[in-house]
Amino acid sequence: MFSRNTYIERRKQLAKDVKDGIILILGNSDAPFNYLANIYTFRQDSSFRYFFEYNLADLAGVIDANSSEDYLFGDDVEIDDIIWTGPVASIKERADKIGVKNSGSRKDLANFLQEAILKGRKIHFLPPYRTENRNLLSSLLFIKKDHVEKFASLELRKAIVKQRSIKSLEEVLEIEKALETAYQMHTTMMKMAKHIGTYEYEIAGKMEGIALSGGGPVSFPIILTTHGEILHGHDHSQQLMKGRMLVSDAGCETPSGYCSDITRTVPCGGKFDNRQKEVYQAVLNANLAAQKAIKPGVEYKEIHLLAVKTLGEGLKSIGLMKGDIDQAVQEGAMGLFMPHGLGHMMGMDVHDMENFDESIVGYDEKTSRSTQFGLRSLRFGRGLQQGMVITNEPGCYFIPALIDKFKSENKFKSYINYKELENYKDFGGIRIEDDILVTDKSSRVLGTPIPKTIKDIEEIMA
Repeated sequence: MFSRNTYIERRKQLAKDVKDGIILILGNSDAPFNYLANIYTFRQDSSFRYFFEYNLADLAGVIDANSSEDYLFGDDVEIDDIIWTGPVASIKERADKIGVKNSGSRKDLANFLQEAILKGRKIHFLPPYRTENRNLLSSLLFIKKDHVEKFASLELRKAIVKQRSIKSLEEVLEIEKALETAYQMHTTMMKMAKHIGTYEYEIAGKMEGIALSGGGPVSFPIILTTHGEILHGHDHSQQLMKGRMLVSDAGCETPSGYCSDITRTVPCGGKFDNRQKEVYQAVLNANLAAQKAIKPGVEYKEIHLLAVKTLGEGLKSIGLMKGDIDQAVQEGAMGLFMPHGLGHMMGMDVHDMENFDESIVGYDEKTSRSTQFGLRSLRFGRGLQQGMVITNEPGCYFIPALIDKFKSENKFKSYINYKELENYKDFGGIRIEDDILVTDKSSRVLGTPIPKTIKDIEEIMA
């Protein structure tokens, strides 16, 4: 938990930016796993935590944008609850702790909103991503369930994006705590991946345990697979085999809700063969080129294009590409090898604020999303600002179905050496990802450096 004043100032700034109306920020509720009393691990809405802190179910925060008056609503526990949970603070006590002046029950929230509606006041709320909150908003605001998203406030989303995009020093420190745990997760993976015959689930399970022992869950379901050509490989059923590479994309959360997101790719058995070295170095060069170019004022879309150009030049040196690489990038040929974007914003969500709408978070009036295959998957393309935390994650994937499709359609024959590419259909994929803070003049890779050069990876695996 940050200082009381941190939350007070965040709410004041939000009221100032929204200017008029009632701001309603719903927390999340518990979700049953397979029966009502057996629930999934609770995950609070990140915007609620940002302004109202508490990682507890069934709370709602309200800010009057005109007066800056704030409210925390929720029901106090009764004796039947205390038997199971133990004594807990009252809603009023919780409100006082984060500097909220007013508090009440969930029934009080319904009455408060009804009174505001009768007075003709605008109610600002965020688009729901959970059915429970969609139903609750429908009930509280007298909106048909199917129409709730249509009434979500654009002003509120833009105001929150403005605030949450720029990380304070205390937020950066929390992200670095998550990265310290991620360091342990990924270096453990590297040491375990030395042993041929190990099952992927053994490694994934160990990594998730490290996240939990670090004080928080994983920040998203662990991606760990020897089929690296599958970008989100959540199946962990394969045994490690010599000649394969293991892609591990994983991070964790701190108790305060801040995330890490790191990807490393290592050779099963501990030694890169020559073919793996060549492709790996091409991806690493793209990662390093992007990192060097990151600074305030530069559009991340341009950094993405620099990364894929660098990757293309590396693949040309191997013989997988040919011709003018600048032209290949412009025409979209690199989408065959890297069909995803270079990175995304990160903070309290591993894809920060992605529940709002990527066109608001990752783009603005100056930048628009491309329709080109590969580039259209770039989640974050707008100009960089000091204080942003972003991921830098170039990759190279040999997806047999995609190769066959491009080849059958005679796509990019001037740039892609399809004959040589046939020999790489069994390769898999490589991704290298770091978490980057944009500083006043350049950038900084956050956290203790996690091995990513060929030399360093082979050394730690040995």
